[in-house]
Amino acid sequence: MSNIWSNWSGFVTAAPRLIASPADVGEVGDLVRTAPGPVRVAGAGHSFTPLVKSEGTILSLEKLEGLVSHDVEKHQARVKAGTRLGPLMHILQGIGQGLPNMGDIDRQAIGGALGTATHGSGPTLGAYHTQLETMQIVDGLGKVRDFTRAGDQDMIHAIGVALGAFGVLSEVTLNNIATYRLRRRKWVLPIGDMLRDFETMMTAHRSAEFYYIPFSGYAQFIASDFSTEATTARPTDDDEGSLRTLRRLRTGLAWLPSLRRRLILGAVAKVPAEDYVQDWLNVYASDRRTKFNEMEYHLPFEEGPKALAEIIALTEKHFPEVYFPMEVRSVAADQFWLSPFYDRPTCSIAIHHDAASDPLPFMQAAEPIFRRYGGRPHWGKMHSLKAADFKKLYPRWDDAMAVRRDIDPQNRFVSPYMAGLFGIEPRPFGIEPRPFGIEPSPFGIER
Repeated sequence: MSNIWSNWSGFVTAAPRLIASPADVGEVGDLVRTAPGPVRVAGAGHSFTPLVKSEGTILSLEKLEGLVSHDVEKHQARVKAGTRLGPLMHILQGIGQGLPNMGDIDRQAIGGALGTATHGSGPTLGAYHTQLETMQIVDGLGKVRDFTRAGDQDMIHAIGVALGAFGVLSEVTLNNIATYRLRRRKWVLPIGDMLRDFETMMTAHRSAEFYYIPFSGYAQFIASDFSTEATTARPTDDDEGSLRTLRRLRTGLAWLPSLRRRLILGAVAKVPAEDYVQDWLNVYASDRRTKFNEMEYHLPFEEGPKALAEIIALTEKHFPEVYFPMEVRSVAADQFWLSPFYDRPTCSIAIHHDAASDPLPFMQAAEPIFRRYGGRPHWGKMHSLKAADFKKLYPRWDDAMAVRRDIDPQNRFVSPYMAGLFGIEPRPFGIEPRPFGIEPSPFGIER
């Protein structure tokens, strides 16, 4: 019987010859050298692109988890790459450290979050990979390589966002900060006001983001700032209940937009404002049980409001089935070669589609808008771009590809999907040419 692997949403599946869960770096090396190719790496399966998909071998990082060591004075922690963000938060809190920032999902493995440039929100706050101090990888020949920011800064910048194709990440040292508290506030405002005052609103707080609720005309704004006040109770998280309400209104009133808007607005008006203080690990993450597929593009910061206005208009005119809120965040610029935030402050816009239905028509219609505004796609979220596109978007693209060839000279980590991303022609190293007449969809998924 074939092994079966699926990502979190169920949209990407694979039937590799082998699924392996190495317990240590030595086993990783053995598998890279001997397992059926191509060899792909799985964290927690929270990517929506076929990054992990392979007909050869999928290496799960699930046994490579936990704290290796830490430095009290420097607020550094060395952890294994399969450590999930949820447990990692508690590990760090226990040693007096905190992640400087987080996204709102804590199910990912830190290796996967680093490799796909996963991020939180804040104009001065970088994505997870900007915390890297050291990296340990197993290269395409099964050899263990160690890199440090102090001695190998170019290599850290080249492979910090690695897509699982610059070696198998086994351990990392993260630069953290002392444990802290946040005051988090949440309130609702008209989307017109939010777009008009976008820069002011997004830069007035350490961390700020907002969600536009389709067909409502309103956004839910969330602001987080450092606090030294005593902790207060965090309100009950009812995001799942709100989604159920939006889905019911979608289903019953999809073709009565004016009534749908009034009812959604009424529901939004009943959502109480929030204002509480908690330790950092009790603030960032939210419950996410309703499965979805997602596209996120990273735009020059100043282009965010214009692009979002067009996405909203597209959705409300042509896609009445969409009910998931649109998420808008900011991310600081960095110098990592394959980072979507390379050399520019960024506005990130994420759109979602219920996993129970086909997301492709919506995503295919929205993507040209993002691209027109200079967007770079999130590596782990749906997009249709290939190597020629990325070469135009990333100034250090050729340099990164040269490093990748050095680390993986036999293309052990290159699946057909990765070959399309990197512009690599099929060769007898595990990438089999497609049967004549069968072409992949623009999003890398055969349907």
